[in-house]
Amino acid sequence: MKKNAIGIDLGGTKIALGRVDEDGALLELVRYETETRSGYGAVIGQVVEGVRRLGAGSASQISGIGIGVAGQVDPQSGAVIFGPNLDWHDVPLGEDIEKACAIPVVVTNDVRAAMWGEWLFGAGRGVEDLLCVFIGTGIGGAIVCGGKPLEGCSNTAGEIGHMTVDLDGPLCNCGNRGCMEALAGGLALARSARESVAADPVRGRKILKMAGGSLENITAKIVVQACHEGDRLAVSLIDAAVRALGAGVAALVNAVNPCVIILGGGIVEGMPEMVSRVESEVRSRALGAALGRLTFRAARLGNRAGIIGAAALAMKSAR
Repeated sequence: MKKNAIGIDLGGTKIALGRVDEDGALLELVRYETETRSGYGAVIGQVVEGVRRLGAGSASQISGIGIGVAGQVDPQSGAVIFGPNLDWHDVPLGEDIEKACAIPVVVTNDVRAAMWGEWLFGAGRGVEDLLCVFIGTGIGGAIVCGGKPLEGCSNTAGEIGHMTVDLDGPLCNCGNRGCMEALAGGLALARSARESVAADPVRGRKILKMAGGSLENITAKIVVQACHEGDRLAVSLIDAAVRALGAGVAALVNAVNPCVIILGGGIVEGMPEMVSRVESEVRSRALGAALGRLTFRAARLGNRAGIIGAAALAMKSAR
């Protein structure tokens, strides 16, 4: 009988839990809207309920629980040091779930969980030097070097969204200026569009119309759609985001020399051509020696990557 584990993608707006087998197949799926406003205890209750639903009748097969959470994680204790989207500070997530479910728990960052999924069962399968870049609301990353995930001294390796690519650029949520995330993440794209439309309503009339006439309703999804429809302002905003991504990823290519770069996340799913556009930008900027064997790929697992990766990590930890 194949080994199973439960993978959990725990974010500020939704919790997705899945039972996954050792071949990376997602067997069952449960989703909840995260009860963030009700506090830590309420969210723990949702996770425990989901685990019990998935484990009903199959507890003997479940070797572990893996959790990918948006935040900074202590890899030894499974505590969440800081989870901004959940408003968590120093909460013993791993310990509390393990006590409630009586199943071993491993906790990691949500982007690193997605990397595990793509690395073991998706676009990065069999690759020993890999860079994953996920472009959604923000920009997250994870790195595999020599067949081992790069964790760093304090487990924060992969925070590529906060690389500075413009010394005088816009203020980022991290407090720095000119971060790649502040120039090319989904929130940044929406902010730039709102500012551009407000400054030039004539040029921005199409985007504003698509947003129902409200600046506040302008989203990255609308900008991407407008770009596909040939709107000049949207095209220029996407062009600027691609240049920022290219600069940041090129620096990473020079620094870590990956064989494969995987691009994923909501922005890339909505605009698949982003992969080839970023590749072109990177190849114009990075060192030739670092580009010789480099290939670019789109992520394959979509929003299942974090669930599958977290479960895979749990099975690996249980060996």
